[in-house]
Amino acid sequence: MKTQKLGAIEISKIVELPGLAMPATSLMPNVTPELLAEGRSWLGPQFIDRDAEVVFLSFHSYLVKTPRHNILVDTCCGNHKSRESMPAWHMLNTPFLGDLAALSMRPEDIDVVLCTHLHADHVGWNTKLLDGRWVPTFPNARYIMGQHEYDHWHRLHAANPPVPITRGSFADSVLPVVESGQAVMVPSDFRIEAELGEGVWLESSPGHSPGHVSVHVMGGGHHCLLTGDAIHHPLQMTHPDLSIAADFDRAQAVDTRRDILRRYAETPTLVLTAHFPDPTACHIVKHRDAFRMEFANL
Repeated sequence: MKTQKLGAIEISKIVELPGLAMPATSLMPNVTPELLAEGRSWLGPQFIDRDAEVVFLSFHSYLVKTPRHNILVDTCCGNHKSRESMPAWHMLNTPFLGDLAALSMRPEDIDVVLCTHLHADHVGWNTKLLDGRWVPTFPNARYIMGQHEYDHWHRLHAANPPVPITRGSFADSVLPVVESGQAVMVPSDFRIEAELGEGVWLESSPGHSPGHVSVHVMGGGHHCLLTGDAIHHPLQMTHPDLSIAADFDRAQAVDTRRDILRRYAETPTLVLTAHFPDPTACHIVKHRDAFRMEFANL
């Protein structure tokens, strides 16, 4: 994805895992061979395997540079994290911070980390391993988390379940940030612009997780929506009822997705999802009785 410019604001993508292959039904349990065949007719091979029932996801973060602040939206899976229940994320050793440095950005330069939700593949780089301890990767940042989202996972964690919450990421990637005093819990419609003086705000988009939020960015008369996991795969545009296996409330997730698609179809709003492979940036267009995406020519 090219760096997207919204007036004085720039949005760049930092990729951790560019094209992770997944069995289609492992991601979307109600997908069918017929829907995959239909998807192949309009989607490139970076989204659906041409010969197998396999789909591909990218795992990436977004760096939003405003005139006053550097904001990192979601932080992928992270290095050295034990994720035995998801081998593709287990004990990674990726050049994520080096790729951030390629954008002339050190960890110390990040002012805000925005967490759309607290699943393991969105909070991993919140922390790094230092002398055997998990410490915040971005020492000067405020980590903004939805209060409702945090409360849900904290209640489950406090019950001391036999299986670690969110594959262990709540313990190694969320709690250390809270304990350091860098976490800021906010309502799901938090107007971060009121605090930072920038065109950035959150909007509740629940379903995939209890307190999931999307991120709006407005600059130079242009609008961008960072959807987090409200939309995982382009097939969910033509068939919004396709659920994700990890959805907390599948019916609510479908309602949220339909709302986003209806509101922004045939508008100039640029959509950046958390898992679309390159070229990623797209606009929503109407197609028959549903929707498709058109990659942005920016």
